[in-house]
Amino acid sequence: MKSEIHFDKVYKAWLSDIKIRVRNAQIKATLKVNTELLELYWSMGKDIVLKQKETKWGEGLLIHLSKDLASEFPAMQGFSLRNLKYIRQWYLFYTKNSPIGQQVVAQLTQIPWGHNIAIMSKCKNINEALFYIQNTLSNSWSRNVLVHQIENGLYKRKGRSINNFASVLPKSNSDLAEQALKDPFIFDFLNMSKEHDENELENALVNHVMKFLLELGTGFAFLGRQVPVQVGEREFFIDLLFYHTRLHCYVVLELKTGDFEPEHAGKLNFYLKAVDNRLRSEGDLPTIGLLLCKNRDKMVAEYALSDIRKPIGISQYILSHSLPKKLKSSFPTIKELEVGLSKTPQKKLKK
Repeated sequence: MKSEIHFDKVYKAWLSDIKIRVRNAQIKATLKVNTELLELYWSMGKDIVLKQKETKWGEGLLIHLSKDLASEFPAMQGFSLRNLKYIRQWYLFYTKNSPIGQQVVAQLTQIPWGHNIAIMSKCKNINEALFYIQNTLSNSWSRNVLVHQIENGLYKRKGRSINNFASVLPKSNSDLAEQALKDPFIFDFLNMSKEHDENELENALVNHVMKFLLELGTGFAFLGRQVPVQVGEREFFIDLLFYHTRLHCYVVLELKTGDFEPEHAGKLNFYLKAVDNRLRSEGDLPTIGLLLCKNRDKMVAEYALSDIRKPIGISQYILSHSLPKKLKSSFPTIKELEVGLSKTPQKKLKK
């Protein structure tokens, strides 16, 4: 390709304009490094798409542009041919079918470039991508945690538990509570036999509590296992007890290694009543129950919850041996998943 024939005065004028914009971005970058850089990337992506559409420069444009920008700004990374292709792909991903609003662009430029590359490379559509962008912003996910959530299909699992939240909680609380749960929960960090019982599963989850909290999601603070509550002359024990810092309520989690049965909902309802009476204090919202089981019939679960007035969600769980080999091999390591996972605040139980 004889680039001197194709890259004429129009290109040189555009290159000069980009150089000015790069210098302006460099000045502002001392205060807002990521946002300013990604705003520059977005404008460059738009220009690259338009120039390739309006001219005959073709793919040679990116090769030429990469060399010129790298030569002019040797201290700046990001002008490699590969990254310029990412910049173009990034812009096209969000604008190919229809333009997006400035609010969406603002969200894109608030998360690191590596996060943006992961999202556009792994998500199938804009709605899925926006879901992970918003959750990254809300939860301060590291890139490894983000990739883990995408590969574990959080978008399709979020808010899919069977529950009665809409009928027993105010709308603002029910929407948030529903989004806090997912179906199924994936415990890919556990290596257990297929014949495990509730006690083994409980032990394993507690022994891997940081990974467990990562799968539960932001807001869950672990308070204890086999937590005793006194009712009358008898003492009962809750499998796992949490406090949710965003819902401002206790969360009782019961584990069942078999199929869901209607009586499970009744027992969990009893525990919620006990926690509300014994542990809940002023400012706490009604306690929520989460029942995790290996399998559940959707209609049976809905029937079981239909007349219960305490908020309960029912979800399934999947262990690592239940996952396809191809999917398991694509997971990041546990060490990678723990990077960026902040310590979860604890709330003391009332004596």
